[in-house]
Amino acid sequence: MGVFEEAKGKAKEAIGDLTNNPDLQREGQAQEQKGQAEREATEARAEAKAHEAKAKEKELEQETAESLKD
Repeated sequence: MGVFEEAKGKAKEAIGDLTNNPDLQREGQAQEQKGQAEREATEARAEAKAHEAKAKEKELEQETAESLKD
């Protein structure tokens, strides 16, 4: 869950800012970046699935057109 990781990272970073803890700030930033990457990967997988479905639809249309011309 990328969004959840992003939120946790932002919270850690904010706490690090408030407590002047650079280690916690860095940890929060890294966790937020990890969450962003996970979210982007999930979005890319969803987009790829949509493209695959559209390609399958076009393949079926092509097969139907080919069978009708016989």
